[in-house]
Amino acid sequence: MTRLTVAAPLVAVLLATGCAAGPATDPPAPPATAVPAPDHSALRTPSGLDLIFLGMMAAHTEQTLEMVRLTRDRIADQELRTLVAAIGATETDELATMRAWLRAAGPAADRHRHDHAGHGLSAADLARLRDATGAEVDRVLREVLARHQRAAADLARAHLTAGTDERVRDLARRIERSRTAEVRLLTGRPAASR
Repeated sequence: MTRLTVAAPLVAVLLATGCAAGPATDPPAPPATAVPAPDHSALRTPSGLDLIFLGMMAAHTEQTLEMVRLTRDRIADQELRTLVAAIGATETDELATMRAWLRAAGPAADRHRHDHAGHGLSAADLARLRDATGAEVDRVLREVLARHQRAAADLARAHLTAGTDERVRDLARRIERSRTAEVRLLTGRPAASR
């Protein structure tokens, strides 16, 4: 099967469902291996699919960081506050990496730029987060952030099947693992035995 044969359906998946906030299934447990630190150097030969993924994930990450900014000083639950701080730190670093790779790709990245409006974090969800008070902040944040991180895990998982640049695939792998773990923590659902 050629890469183009795989690419067309993946683009459809990435654009149609990658950022949707629908339910996700748990992925198989990854093997226990050390994850190397990200390589912040420029991409050598990114495919259009790698650039689409980076653009979509960068936009998705910007939305996550907006949620962090809106709520971090209003979270009552200390464990949730710690988790949100960790998410903010991790995703700030990931966003810097994605932006650097997109800049290095030059005009090719512009051809694959993705407008995240219309899916991902909705204006209604942002309003709910802004307007929440007291214990409602924690509840609304858990609900909205879990749905958002599940969508990021789905997008990353979809990219693993057709991405060509190994550094982008490594980033997708790390995103899929971390967002899946975050969803479990946000929903209070224990990891399923595999």
